[in-house]
Amino acid sequence: MRIWGKFFGFAIGFMFGRIIGGVIGLWLGHLYDKKSAQLSGIIGSGANRQTLFFKTTFSVMGHVAKASGQVTETDIRIATMLMDQMQLKGEARAEAQAAFKEGKESDFDVKACLKTFRLISMGRKELLQMFLEIQIQTALSDAKLDPKEHEILLTIAQELGFSRIQLDELLKRWQAEFNFHQGGNNNQTSIEDAYSLLGLTEASSDQEVKRSYRKLMNEHHPDKLVAKGLPPEMMELAKTKAQDIQAAYDRVKTDRGMR
Repeated sequence: MRIWGKFFGFAIGFMFGRIIGGVIGLWLGHLYDKKSAQLSGIIGSGANRQTLFFKTTFSVMGHVAKASGQVTETDIRIATMLMDQMQLKGEARAEAQAAFKEGKESDFDVKACLKTFRLISMGRKELLQMFLEIQIQTALSDAKLDPKEHEILLTIAQELGFSRIQLDELLKRWQAEFNFHQGGNNNQTSIEDAYSLLGLTEASSDQEVKRSYRKLMNEHHPDKLVAKGLPPEMMELAKTKAQDIQAAYDRVKTDRGMR
């Protein structure tokens, strides 16, 4: 039971308004304690974080899809492909579709939605970055980025605590990841894309290659992300990213003759 809000509310109210002020302060303190308890319960629940991540992902995705003016067949196909990749069926798929539809509405407040998401996620950088990368992936799945889509992605990034430079770096990495997939994750893929996926260049040292690889694998480790709030349904997305990072690292190691 929380009492400090009531205690300080009564004390401050009594100082300025004696008994009547104390009663008013006590009531306001009670409301503060109640709100704090509710918020603490929400933040403390990993299940709630996962539920919010799931819903926010698809609602913001719908908002991004609407950014260019109207939701196209391509946008719907991309969202459907993501649901298929996550193997969403039945109630889970219906919830994803409902959230996507909500995000398309003209009165959808994306900033308020993201503020809540960031709060409930307790600022977990890896989780927030994974969310941003999913939005980047969906925005660029048609191999092009509309200026309005970029503007929305920048808003998402900044609301989650990422800078324009960090967003541009993630955009570059995702493009390299897309190219890597197109090349089949083998030695036929561009070595430049392998470096870009790792956030490096051919001028990077072997030590920098290893350090970047370890950092990226730690950020995208599926089990760690799920423990921090990633919905289990999205574990496959994290696994795919981790596999791409591993494949790019192997490609660079082979090219350099690293052990």
